[in-house]
Amino acid sequence: MKAWFYFSFWLLVVLPTYGQINKKLNTYFPPASTWEHREAEALGLDRKMLSKALDFAVTHETKSPKDGELAQLYSFGKEPMSDPIGPIKDRGNATGLIIYKGYIVAQWGEPSRIDMTHSVTKSFLSTIVGLAVDHGLIRNTADTIYKIIPPIERYQPERKTYPELIYPFESKHNRKLTWEVMLRQTSDWEGMLWDKYDWADRPEGDIDQWKIRERNVPGSVWKYNDVRVNALALAATIVWRRSLPLVLKEHIMDPIGASGTWRWTGYQNSWIVLDGQPVQVVSGGGHWGGGLFINAYDMARFGLLTLHHGSWNGQQLISEQWIKQALIPTNANRGYGYMNWFLNTDKKLLPSAPASTWVHIGNGTNMIYCDPEHDLIIVARWIENKEMNGLVKQVLEAIPKK
Repeated sequence: MKAWFYFSFWLLVVLPTYGQINKKLNTYFPPASTWEHREAEALGLDRKMLSKALDFAVTHETKSPKDGELAQLYSFGKEPMSDPIGPIKDRGNATGLIIYKGYIVAQWGEPSRIDMTHSVTKSFLSTIVGLAVDHGLIRNTADTIYKIIPPIERYQPERKTYPELIYPFESKHNRKLTWEVMLRQTSDWEGMLWDKYDWADRPEGDIDQWKIRERNVPGSVWKYNDVRVNALALAATIVWRRSLPLVLKEHIMDPIGASGTWRWTGYQNSWIVLDGQPVQVVSGGGHWGGGLFINAYDMARFGLLTLHHGSWNGQQLISEQWIKQALIPTNANRGYGYMNWFLNTDKKLLPSAPASTWVHIGNGTNMIYCDPEHDLIIVARWIENKEMNGLVKQVLEAIPKK
């Protein structure tokens, strides 16, 4: 009943506001292989303030090492089972783009450089699940997952004994889990996947107790956990019966004119047999390596797609209903929608930004800031996490007050 109240409130109060904002968005969409630049003054922006924003981004570059392996150790080395099992890449310099009314008005660093985008990958993953709903492969996000997931054979060509089958949603607790709680990181999924236990990811308190504790009621507790995200990626792969990067390419990246340089990877041991063929199950981030390797321009195109609620140049690539669902605050964490849509509803994330904004965020920090009120996208890579609001504040000060 409580969940229905929040959903009804969203439909009656919040969604009409988003609809009003969306009508104001400019209709320019960049063609493939190009993106029109506009001078700041031509769009009414304060060039000097915009320049200050760029200086801010460059001078507040993350202190994390550029060496990819050292950065991974710096972020997760204290966790048990923290050894990477997927590819890791050294990062570039502080980089970013400012897109206003669809046009590039400023950029810094190396926007064409392909880098790990870490947990921004999760927003692409949740979009894949949304596409499965749109295409009727998933009937409803309120459905439990285990009913449509058969035993899964791991691809292990060097295994000497009989093939290993995995059952990611067969435990008493996991049988209760729906697509909805997996998307919102409130599942408390239990188990091991790709040789990583759920309790090994950002463990809290006594690890021995964490292993044997009672599981939380699905939907009641929010916990950021990449093992569970990877379980969702596995379930989505089974539902699509295809490699998820191929789904993303066909339904999203090609239609929005993304480059051919992005890659989405999994782990060296995250292979399954699917319809007689080996398929790699991709990861939802770079916690143990892998995830989406992508340039800033392609990140910005994805941000522009979500800003327009799934519509691109007159074509509805993702249903508007799915975007609306992604923007509903999670009861257990009001600053989080579907993974990895960080919401500003209570203005705790970005005090200087409108409450209607959202940000796709990954470690690094990588961010795609989406602001429908100002028709604004900001892609920033390798900025200190605590300085995201400062950058947004600087950019907003360059936009004329209405």
